[in-house]
Amino acid sequence: MKGTVAFYTAHLLCLVLSVVCVVLVVYWNSSYRGGFAWDHKAKQFNWHPVLMVLGLVVLYGNAAVVYRIPLTWGQNKLPWKLLHAGLLLLSLIFAVVGLCAVFDFHNAGNTPNLYSLHSWVGITTTVLFAMQWAAGFGAFLLPCSPMALRVFVKPAHVWMGSTILVLSVVSCISGINEKLFFVLKKSTNGTHSYAELPAEAVLANSLGVVIVAFALVVLKILANQSWRRPDPRSEEGEYRSLRTDEH
Repeated sequence: MKGTVAFYTAHLLCLVLSVVCVVLVVYWNSSYRGGFAWDHKAKQFNWHPVLMVLGLVVLYGNAAVVYRIPLTWGQNKLPWKLLHAGLLLLSLIFAVVGLCAVFDFHNAGNTPNLYSLHSWVGITTTVLFAMQWAAGFGAFLLPCSPMALRVFVKPAHVWMGSTILVLSVVSCISGINEKLFFVLKKSTNGTHSYAELPAEAVLANSLGVVIVAFALVVLKILANQSWRRPDPRSEEGEYRSLRTDEH
């Protein structure tokens, strides 16, 4: 009982931090950066941080802990696999659209792409994420995938999932920092410099702190052995049921 209460406390904290992340990144880009549009200008760029935080951090992190909810352990695992895969696919779509927003913005302004460490980490994270999703779909959702393959792939799938979350956090906080260095320059655009820590810097730095806190809670949930869904003796029933539904 004590462990269950601790889990639900951690999961509630995860949800609260998710909401705070989304609110902060949307508020930052709407109130301080001018809002949103798809016009090849600065307002289009503002979609990039919002969609990357929403996709690579918030949705990704919540999808990762779907299997950890004790109330689902006595139920058929297949619907939760589909929910896990669906949330991750939505997360990947948001990330791809976020990348399209920044590439389109850069190309319209003749700005070089993929020159910063932030961009290298971000594009690597998205590519690994896409590969991870495709491999997971093939190994765990296709009815024809053998049980031996799922057993073999699962440890690497779990490890890579946590690794991608860490890379996502590194990408997001480095992007926040890079953006603040670009836009908070007293000498060029009349704003307070980043070193003076104006309100926008406090807000964006706070977003970075919340992102890190969210990831730490997710990783704690994933690392706790007692919070893992007990593995059934066999998942063949799920796949047999799926094959039956197809015919």
